[in-house]
Amino acid sequence: MARSVAEKRRASIHDVASRAGVSAATVSKVMQGVSTVRPENVQRVYEAVNLLGYRADPLASDLRRARRRIIGAVVPEFESEFFGSMVTELERLAEQRGYALVAASSRESEEREREVLARMHDWRVAGVVLAPVRNEHGPAAEFMRAQRMTGVLIDRVNATDAFDIVSSDGAGASALVARELVGLGHRHFLVIGLGEQAATVRNRLEGFRAAVAELAPDARVDVILAESDVEPLRGALRDYFAKGERPTAVYSLFSRGTLVVLSEFRRRGWHCPNDISLVGFDDAEWMQVTWPTIAAVVQPVRQIAGQAMERLFRRIEGEEGPSEARLEPCRLLMRESVGAPGGGPHSGGGARR
Repeated sequence: MARSVAEKRRASIHDVASRAGVSAATVSKVMQGVSTVRPENVQRVYEAVNLLGYRADPLASDLRRARRRIIGAVVPEFESEFFGSMVTELERLAEQRGYALVAASSRESEEREREVLARMHDWRVAGVVLAPVRNEHGPAAEFMRAQRMTGVLIDRVNATDAFDIVSSDGAGASALVARELVGLGHRHFLVIGLGEQAATVRNRLEGFRAAVAELAPDARVDVILAESDVEPLRGALRDYFAKGERPTAVYSLFSRGTLVVLSEFRRRGWHCPNDISLVGFDDAEWMQVTWPTIAAVVQPVRQIAGQAMERLFRRIEGEEGPSEARLEPCRLLMRESVGAPGGGPHSGGGARR
């Protein structure tokens, strides 16, 4: 038998009030835990709630206050270990405070990034955690500033007077990589990455270059940067090696690039670390279980998410004052893919194709 319209309709606060014989205001107080409601009325309200299957609508109540208990999160993509873990952690922290998290990917597009932020503004989210496509001066951050949205910027950012910023210390981490490799005797490096305009890429690259220049002024640092996709990077990498270039160590500034590099090594028959060393920025599960295991810079996801949400909720609750910028230190895990320069292709003893 078809269900009636009344049975299909979601029970409202007025339905509960009618069933319990109290006012809608009394039902609202009971649902909010107000202690001044008479015990007999509390009992009747709970009985009506259970009977009707009533669920409070947080959107409806927050609309009356012109704010919803929703936090928005916008990241460049969900596929990477870093951003996937970041969204998971942000969701956990939002729910601890009684908020829901709505996450979206900008797909590395500044145009889409702004569109996503505009939709979140229409939804009247309480605040936004944004990892911009490039940096803090992009269209999404500008939109947030113009609309006076409450937000915190993470990852691909330096500093701004409009929003609090939390990121990892990519420059410091890259300096650690440089010190380890130089200390092992490496003097010819290749650094690969995506999107030089991204603040994180610049910081990591500059940190590595500066440390190498300080520790080994005679060393050579080659750089290959593709704009936004790994396929052009793969082609540039093959062209680089085809010209006869033989660095003794490669430093990849992003996890997918590390996989591209390792694939090219294997295509050429080169082995880490005897023929060439490899370090990647961001640790992925496959880097821990492949052979050899891949040395990696580990970003502090939980610390970044925790600091970002702490600052966001302080702003949501009305705290004013100048914006703050915080850098969280990374860890460097040296694994089997790194060693002293050996007898591989860089010294004429390895396979070439």
